Amino acid sequence: MTRMPIVRTLALCAAAALANVGYAAGPQPWLDPSASFETRAAALVAQMSLEEKAAQMQNAAPAIERLGVPAYDWWNEGLHGVARAGQATVFPQAIGLAATFDVPLMGQVATTISDEARAKHHQFVREGSHGRYQGLTYWSPNINIFRDPRWGRGQETYGEDPYLTARMGVAFVQGLQGDDPVYRKLDATAKHLAVHSGPEADRHHFDARPSRRDLYDTYLPAFEALVKEGQVDAVMGAYNRVYGESASASQFLLRDVLRRDWGFKGYVVSDCWAIVDIWKHHKIVPTREAAAALAVKNGTELECGQEYATLPAAVRQGLISEAEIDDAVTRLFAARMRLGMFDPPERVRWARIPASVNQAPAHDALALKAAQESLVLLKNDGVLPLSRSLKRIAVIGPTADDTMALLGNYFGTPAAPVTILQGIRDAAQGVEVRYARGVDLVEGRDDPGATPLIEAAYLRPSADSP
Repeated sequence: MTRMPIVRTLALCAAAALANVGYAAGPQPWLDPSASFETRAAALVAQMSLEEKAAQMQNAAPAIERLGVPAYDWWNEGLHGVARAGQATVFPQAIGLAATFDVPLMGQVATTISDEARAKHHQFVREGSHGRYQGLTYWSPNINIFRDPRWGRGQETYGEDPYLTARMGVAFVQGLQGDDPVYRKLDATAKHLAVHSGPEADRHHFDARPSRRDLYDTYLPAFEALVKEGQVDAVMGAYNRVYGESASASQFLLRDVLRRDWGFKGYVVSDCWAIVDIWKHHKIVPTREAAAALAVKNGTELECGQEYATLPAAVRQGLISEAEIDDAVTRLFAARMRLGMFDPPERVRWARIPASVNQAPAHDALALKAAQESLVLLKNDGVLPLSRSLKRIAVIGPTADDTMALLGNYFGTPAAPVTILQGIRDAAQGVEVRYARGVDLVEGRDDPGATPLIEAAYLRPSADSP
């Protein structure tokens, strides 16, 4: 017996179900809230052309006006605060949040981020904006294992411990996605599956081959926890190969482990321009069409990039079937519907979050608490606490008066950032505070507002000092 593709089966079920509620005659049955999200998504996808389906599988998905589908960009960032979408509460970078070892606090932080994300999204929609960093599908958290301190993006992770990473990651996902039984608050994304930890220059051609014990004991436990416990709705593939397969087109990682062994029901998105790597740098296949087809067949429904524009040609070349395309697009639209994008706002609990929550005083207080809890004192030979009779303080270092150094990767814009130097001056009223940038972190950077020589902050009293 030939197995009927899932999307066509769901489309027939949708027609039958909608007929039972007297809605079948309506022009847009995918808007019927009494049907399941999967059934509604299948009914919508059944109305699309092959070219329209391929376009919806790229992060910058265009509008389909004849079907009432608005434009949507899947790319949104919220690693430690809503990023790249204007002013937002900024929490400590992920590695700092991990240093709190406080799982409930992480849940509070993520809930706050999702409150602001929801408020921002609905304000953007009211303004008719549907661009990047204005949506509800967030590409966080980064749960890769941070083993090499030379990896610049290690700051985005929760460190080297798989157990701590899992516990922090699950709390973050649950805070982002919410607890509503019908609608997700946001989609969280566990990234980057798998064995991705730099160095950045090698990631587009590197083939990671850890021992199977290291893979299952170190690199996969956090992903498994986020899927099974956190019910994360999305997983992002990595740039590198794993055992010879592109991580964004890996039957082993995406079909066998993620879906078969862990029971993952969500969707997979590629890292940005990782599909290009499949043919251009990894050289696994010779063409764009073959790379796109391989990625979809092995479980990557959504691409950050443009290679999926070649999927119609891949179908015509016999590299992939349209039924496989249908399955992928149906999964994507079910996710959007689960976020409430195709239902009246009054039905969606999260749509009632007011814009005033953004950078609310309680959010600032939580950010301060998280920063305080993230501090780790490695050594103290009696210097701290500083004596209240102190006359002078020297502050030395290239990041002491640098606002950007406060923000980390994937940052939002805080309303009133306070640098370390400013904070010390505010706290040490009446004490002379001298500052020198010292040695630059990046050669050639010039900061005319700081004295470059450490000697300038030397604590020897001046001639007129008491």
